[in-house]
Amino acid sequence: MKLNLNQITITVANLQRSIDFYTRLGLQQIVHNPPTYARFVCPDGNTTFSLHTADTPTPPSTTWIYFETSTLNEDVAALQQQGFIFQQLPTDQPWLWREARLQDTDGTTIILYHAGENRQNPPWRLQ
Repeated sequence: MKLNLNQITITVANLQRSIDFYTRLGLQQIVHNPPTYARFVCPDGNTTFSLHTADTPTPPSTTWIYFETSTLNEDVAALQQQGFIFQQLPTDQPWLWREARLQDTDGTTIILYHAGENRQNPPWRLQ
């Protein structure tokens, strides 16, 4: 079996508010099916990301979503200029990634990072 990740879908409380957030973050919206669904494509890659409104109130999210960028410092600075608030500015991590963290409008943790070769080939990778 050969698997490939197609998309991640998260539940949101307010579709339009979340569309606005992820569009401002830099994702390109490719599907809009109000009031329950929207889908985005990442500008660099083939994976898609979608939003689905909840039928009941959404509990605080424990999901972490990672978006990779080779221009992390510049991207974080540009997003700060747009008013995005980061809980963590770009920081080198012991797992050899550089990460910045913020939350979307529903409290989902968004991690912007750069890992380069260490994304799939860290020194401790299984052989």
